[in-house]
Amino acid sequence: MRLVWPVVGLAFGTALGFAGAFGGVGAFFLVLFLGALGFLAGRAIEGDLDLSELMSSLNPGRRPR
Repeated sequence: MRLVWPVVGLAFGTALGFAGAFGGVGAFFLVLFLGALGFLAGRAIEGDLDLSELMSSLNPGRRPR
């Protein structure tokens, strides 16, 4: 399974390249943002990312209930 992540990175880089070449800078950043959002959603679904911990680290002044 070591080959999976480099291939995923290659596919994502290719998608960013096509978005930048044919859609411009706006499309490049849109693909980048949606890719990062999809990555975080996948990590949360698999249980590798605790969203409550992430939200509490973004807002340190708020106490948990």
